[in-house]
Amino acid sequence: MRLDSHQHFWKYDPIQYGWMKPEWPIRRDFLPTHFPELQQCRFDGSVAVQARQSLEESHWLLSLADEAPAIKGVVGWVDLRSDRVEESLTLLAKHPRFVGVRHVVQDEPDDAFMLQPDFLRGISKLKQFKLTYDILIFPKQLPAAIELARKFPEQPFVLDHLGKPCIRDKTISPWREQIIELARNPNVFCKVSGLITEAEWTTWKPEDLNPYLGIAFEAFGENRLMYGSDWPVCLLAGTYARMFEAIDNYAQQLGADGRALFFGENAARFYGIELS
Repeated sequence: MRLDSHQHFWKYDPIQYGWMKPEWPIRRDFLPTHFPELQQCRFDGSVAVQARQSLEESHWLLSLADEAPAIKGVVGWVDLRSDRVEESLTLLAKHPRFVGVRHVVQDEPDDAFMLQPDFLRGISKLKQFKLTYDILIFPKQLPAAIELARKFPEQPFVLDHLGKPCIRDKTISPWREQIIELARNPNVFCKVSGLITEAEWTTWKPEDLNPYLGIAFEAFGENRLMYGSDWPVCLLAGTYARMFEAIDNYAQQLGADGRALFFGENAARFYGIELS
């Protein structure tokens, strides 16, 4: 099974999706029927990831999964800081396609947000439900991610978008050193996703991505890397096909077995999605 490990759906509403800037062309509906690129690039399915922080969205994504067989898993949102987090997780985890949780930590003003006691308490509840956690951060928050992974060595984590390196500025350090340190934790996987929107949107070239891909591929190895498109956010910087081609060409070095892992098997193993 070939899986796109990271994409989004939404019915656009300017209030609910206030993070979208007025000039962005993605300010419209994106639903499973709007996603022909998945099959065009020979993917069997995808993991739908939350794009707004509400329980309503988590349940809505699961309702989409009930109607669209190509949605193999849903990474939703719960308030991990709430005293009622177990109640929310119990309800959501009843659905077989609810595979994980994400919080938009990149928007939190405290760089150590993930280390706050109430958030840590919430993370500690995920294991009993066999749920994963997607880490969405900027590079400045990588030190907190490293400490979080160390605190919960049995909790599966995946770093979204390589931690959003500063590709546009061609900055490598300290991102490189921190990625290597994070990868020393065997419970942490990494999504090769969302990179073209960290590059210069109108002028990026595949070569701009290669230094960052090289560091991630070496640090995490072929068993803990997974491909993700970040569609439709990726459309801000190029078509799905062009972005996929850039990553696909780089991944040729993996060989047949490594490519099978990268383009589906690692994501299926991480999220507990049955291969078929």
